[in-house]
Order: sequence, then C-alpha cells, then structure tokens
Amino acid sequence: MAAKLKKGDKVVVITGRDKGKEGEILEVRPKEGRAIVSGVNMVIRHTKQSAQSQGGRIPKESAIQLSNLALVDPEKGGPTRVGFKFLEDGTKVRYAKKSGEVIDG
Repeated sequence: MAAKLKKGDKVVVITGRDKGKEGEILEVRPKEGRAIVSGVNMVIRHTKQSAQSQGGRIPKESAIQLSNLALVDPEKGGPTRVGFKFLEDGTKVRYAKKSGEVIDG
C-alpha cells in the first residue's frame, strides 16, 4: 500500500495522551506502522555520562502509531484524510480530502 504520511509532513495527533498536538514527522517506520513526530510522545531517556554528553535524564521523542496521526490540511488547517489521484500529465499525487488541495506534486 502507498504511504499516506511521509517524512516532513505536518501532522496532528487525533487520539491518546498527546491529542491535539501538532508536529513534523521526523521518521516513518512502515513495517511497524509507527512514526516519530517532533515534540509528540516524549519519554525520558536515562543516559550515562560520556566524553560527548553530560548524561542524565534526556527527553526524546518516541514512536507513535500512524493510525493516531492525521495530516494537517494545507488550506483549511484542521486534520484531514489523505487520498491519491492522477493529474492530467499522468503523475500520481496525494491530496487532502477535506479541501481537495494537492499535497505534493
């Protein structure tokens, strides 16, 4: 199946502890069905001190289920579903179902 959400997309969390938070996708893991979103699903990582870092409790993003994310509509601003369509020149593009706006292409 084609990827509906890609790295760099602006998304909003639609359910869970971080509901309503927006962020940019940093990484997508299609085999796991998860993605890492900036500023969402933060966890504390306890790291040992090394020559490169001081160590301690460092907050970082954890993976979140793709089903809990929705793309932010580029025109209207709210969460939207993603569809696919072919343009006149034969290229396949993603579009926002709420506004009909082409996302990439």
